[in-house]
Amino acid sequence: MRRRLERIRNWGHRRDDIVDLLDSPDMSDAESSEEVASANVSASQDESQSDLNEMKGHLEMAWLEKHFLQEELRKLREEELGMEALRQELERERCRNVELEQKLQDINHGRSVTPKAPPPPDITTTTTTNPAKEDAYGRFQRWLSKHVGVDFDDFHAQAQEEAPEPDEPLSARRLTENMRRAKRGLRPVTSFLRDLSALSDWHSVYTTAIAFTIYMYATWRGWTISAFLFLAVLRLSLNYLIARGWRIQWSIVPEVSEPVEPPREDLSVSEKFQLVLHVAQRAQNIFGKMADILEKIKNLFMWVEPELTKKLYVALWVSFIASCLLPYKLLGFIIGVFVGIKFFVVNFIFKSCPKLRRRYDTAHIVWSGLPTDVQMRERACDSAGRRALGSGDDGGGGSRSYSTKRGTFREVFNLPESERPLAVCDGGWRCCLINRDKKTPADYIRNGVLYVTDNYLCFECSRSSSSKRDKVIKLLDITDIQKYKVLSVLPGLGMGISIATPFTQKPLVFGTMTNRDEVFDAISAQRNLVVAMETAATPPTS
Repeated sequence: MRRRLERIRNWGHRRDDIVDLLDSPDMSDAESSEEVASANVSASQDESQSDLNEMKGHLEMAWLEKHFLQEELRKLREEELGMEALRQELERERCRNVELEQKLQDINHGRSVTPKAPPPPDITTTTTTNPAKEDAYGRFQRWLSKHVGVDFDDFHAQAQEEAPEPDEPLSARRLTENMRRAKRGLRPVTSFLRDLSALSDWHSVYTTAIAFTIYMYATWRGWTISAFLFLAVLRLSLNYLIARGWRIQWSIVPEVSEPVEPPREDLSVSEKFQLVLHVAQRAQNIFGKMADILEKIKNLFMWVEPELTKKLYVALWVSFIASCLLPYKLLGFIIGVFVGIKFFVVNFIFKSCPKLRRRYDTAHIVWSGLPTDVQMRERACDSAGRRALGSGDDGGGGSRSYSTKRGTFREVFNLPESERPLAVCDGGWRCCLINRDKKTPADYIRNGVLYVTDNYLCFECSRSSSSKRDKVIKLLDITDIQKYKVLSVLPGLGMGISIATPFTQKPLVFGTMTNRDEVFDAISAQRNLVVAMETAATPPTS
């Protein structure tokens, strides 16, 4: 490779020699003008050919140098990673050395503080005391110092501060593996909850009937706690047999084996990004559900909904008075019977008849009526908007002026005052407009907010302060609306909406929507409503 590079570098010198030979030919006066002209043409062709060869040589040199530089850069990065790994290994060895030195000091300190042997007895006392008693006392003292003295020394030892573990870099494979580990760890809990739900739903009539009979008999005899402890011991015994290799299936609902995808090492950048987005979306949904549960419990005890908390308050007072007046055996019997009837009978009736559940199931009514913090903020915003709308109507009979990022809705889009965003898009939908009729990148893709009103579809561009880049589409002018997928690596998994109008050659695409289905349903419903109203208002032609 280096020889070829030197050959390309020396190509320019050869070209200069060839040009010199062509520029000074040995011509006689007897040659004709045609030969001179042909020689000049051939010389010019040779010169252009040599220039091309020289340019080709320079390009090859640049390509080879780029290749060499990339190889050097890769080696430097590998060396840097190796040095970082060695540095971490050295830090771990230092911490281990410090721990070993501390342990050695503790051992030496324990040896140095061992209790001293008792002083030799006095001659006068030895003559009067019993030697058997003296030997027993010495043995007891030595046993006490051997077994208890070490434990007393542990109280004086200072606790060592552990070094914080370094954070691991973000990796799509590690993130996916952690999610799978969490799912496998929660599988016993989910299986237990699934079996309880199957018992309550009478999935297997014989199993549920046997469980209900055994439970009620244990409650009648006062063996409820003993029965639960026996079930726990039985489950541990079965787990021991399963661990020893026995094939035992003790589940009401058979488990469905999910296909395990083998880890792939050759993922592209788009596939890794898509994988990270998928895992992040699942984590977001899990944390959202946990936050909803915690916020509902907090709002239940903070009297956010007084009517719902009042029911819990009365139930707690009744339980407290019953615990003070009734004996614990009778109270346990009542609680056991109530739980059994509620779990095996009442829940099945409520699940079979949703109307009865919405009317008489107090726990379901309280839980479904409790708001989260997000719902409370939405209620506050809606009430503030209604108050502002009511004050505007009472003052001058006008409507509320809705504000966007650049001003009022009427000023930005130049629409009548009656046109304002619907309640479903009160804050607008974040998206990007892809106008395939435009050629420049600035006009081809625009980021902004999409609104839908009673009669218009409005797009506010966020990159410009003027209204020339905004888009206002009349709903009656929309000839076709479809779901569209731009690119999977974009936010919202590349989901979008394609809208065709008579004024554009290609359909407009509103992409990167996180809630594409909701936007599509809202626009389609409003467009169908406007079309139906226009059809009803137009008189039929005979």
